[in-house]
Amino acid sequence: MDNNQLGIRYMQEGKFDEAAKAFSAAIEENPKEALGYVNFGNLLAALEENEKALKFFERALEMDEKAATAHYGAGNVHFKLQQLNEAKKHFEQAIQKGLNSADVYFMLGLSFLYTNELRLALPYLQRAVELNGEDVEARFQYGLCLAQLEMLDEAMEQFAKVIQQDDHADAYYNLGVAYAFKENQDKALEMFRKAVEIQPDHLLAGNGIRLLTEKE
Repeated sequence: MDNNQLGIRYMQEGKFDEAAKAFSAAIEENPKEALGYVNFGNLLAALEENEKALKFFERALEMDEKAATAHYGAGNVHFKLQQLNEAKKHFEQAIQKGLNSADVYFMLGLSFLYTNELRLALPYLQRAVELNGEDVEARFQYGLCLAQLEMLDEAMEQFAKVIQQDDHADAYYNLGVAYAFKENQDKALEMFRKAVEIQPDHLLAGNGIRLLTEKE
């Protein structure tokens, strides 16, 4: 096992000091190789050392401008710091440089969603779900994006799949909103009640129940 693999194993075990030593050794052994810098950047990001992490990702890109994982790591740090335009640039570069993972598509879609660029967000969230159908949160955000674009039937289909995968209070709530919009009050009430059953302090679902029961 080389030092990069060793460092990743230590990270997974929560042994961050040992991971740092292993990644440092990897960089010393191969100072021109991007991977050690990327891994050290990921470690620093996990420890909330965000500015330091960015420096390591930048160093990785100096070593190899095609290092897609360095762009992905930098994008995650910028996203965490709510620097969404910078995050988008890095996620786009990661994809252009060949990173074809559900996570990078999800993060790029989420970045566009958070800057209210819904039509740009939609294809990336869709692609994330296509690549990893088990990612409940990606599917939920895809559903939200569809709903905000008033593609209600498509959104409901995604929310229905989410609740098949997970007891997801927000998915039940959004299904309830969709049913209310379609004037199916009984089904809307059922969804709101299920959301509150899962999450008793779900204020929006609670308000939905009150509004619908007051009409009866």
